[in-house]
Amino acid sequence: MTSAALVLPPAAPPARPRVLLVGTALASAATFMAFAWMIGLYVSERSAVVSAGGTWLPDGSNIPLTPGNMAFATMLISGVSIWWAVESVGRNDRQMAYLALALSILLGAAVINATSFLYSQIDLPVASTPGALIYTITGAHIAMLGFAMVYAAVMVFRTLGGEYSGRDREGLVAAALFWYVTIAVHAVIWYAIYIVK
Repeated sequence: MTSAALVLPPAAPPARPRVLLVGTALASAATFMAFAWMIGLYVSERSAVVSAGGTWLPDGSNIPLTPGNMAFATMLISGVSIWWAVESVGRNDRQMAYLALALSILLGAAVINATSFLYSQIDLPVASTPGALIYTITGAHIAMLGFAMVYAAVMVFRTLGGEYSGRDREGLVAAALFWYVTIAVHAVIWYAIYIVK
């Protein structure tokens, strides 16, 4: 009996919990800080020009409110749909999860469309300081949103493969976390660039 107990393999090391969620939280924080730096630079440059008595946007340039407001409203709606996906997987309702994830990705594409329409309306030269900053910040946000959409699409395929269920939905929670940081960044852009101008 004692010889049989000696032949058993050692116990497996415990799995690291929530590695994907922690990694996503760290990447989200770093991304948010990068956007905070860019938007801080934008606000600083704008306030320096305005306090010197100048105008921030060149003559003939205007940032219309409608495309920016529609993009922001769409981002807020996508926040509901991404959490709908997380809750659906938590209830093992895969059909609703697929629908919610597809809707979130579609709403993300609508935000990219609204932002590109905004580019056609503002008539702002890229060579100017306001143009360079606005296009850089909003273009980086489009890239961030594109990454969030790809992240959600990967979670669709992992859910299709049966990896996520009511007992484990870490990947979907991580994708939702990055999506919410994308919404928060968009809220700051919406206020600092589209509203305050």
